Amino acid sequence: MVNSSDLRLTSRIESWPIAGSFAISRGVKTEAMVVVAELSDDQVTGRGECVPYARYGETPQAVLERIESLRGTIAAGLTRLELQTALPPGAARNALDCAFWDYEARTAQRRVHELAGLPPPRPLLTAFTISIGSPDTMAAAARAAADRPLLKIKLGGAGDPDRITAVRAAVPKAELIVDANEGWSLDQYKALA
Repeated sequence: MVNSSDLRLTSRIESWPIAGSFAISRGVKTEAMVVVAELSDDQVTGRGECVPYARYGETPQAVLERIESLRGTIAAGLTRLELQTALPPGAARNALDCAFWDYEARTAQRRVHELAGLPPPRPLLTAFTISIGSPDTMAAAARAAADRPLLKIKLGGAGDPDRITAVRAAVPKAELIVDANEGWSLDQYKALA
């Protein structure tokens, strides 16, 4: 582990635009508010970031303040391992933990997986998300992503059978994941399942 007593903390909120919009049952986003944490000495900077999640009572400003509350502790030598008890699980700890890992890897000129004693990363199949919308809009988005083998379709209640039908017709070979983001009642789930 690297001696962190010479680290300086920089943190800020950034707004990252989303191409178009991203809609789920609970709302629509056109930007992602990202909190960035950087740990630097005179030669190396480690960077981490997080997206505070309102669902868990997090706001970008509150997460930034939580990160900033450790400024003196970081300057005094807080380590990545000590961070695990200095902050509760959540966005702030995630951003700082990533910044520590990045800093340590850059300082050691090794990859994070090597420092963690893990095998090298390998490609994994991930889902491409189709935002909730009208059946026609969702079908068009699915057709545009037809080369992807796994599509997650956002749903939200009324009109979902038509959305599912339209997407399936547009991409008959794609594997689909349906994600209602708590937008279904138990009765709706039973009817749709």
